[in-house]
Amino acid sequence: MAISLKISEPVRAELRLFAFFLANRSLDAECLPASIDYSDIFSEASSLEQVFAIWANVIEINEDGEVRNARDASRRAAQYIRSFVDSSFVVEPPFMDWELTLHV
Repeated sequence: MAISLKISEPVRAELRLFAFFLANRSLDAECLPASIDYSDIFSEASSLEQVFAIWANVIEINEDGEVRNARDASRRAAQYIRSFVDSSFVVEPPFMDWELTLHV
């Protein structure tokens, strides 16, 4: 019999908050201040996919299903968005390959 696992409630809550702040254009005020319009990311499906992939690749969950680094995951996604809309923005530290991987 196959075991079926669900994403923990804390992870679902963090994912919901991430999507809410992203859609509300208030994801990371330090990296994406209100003066930066990043609405173009919503019309670029592959770029929006990349934003969610970065968040999902960076998020860490402990053995109890608790999220350990929601702020870090959101920050990295915000850095990608900022680099998408502002070609002069330098992502620090640069993205690692594992952060950008699109899992199939």
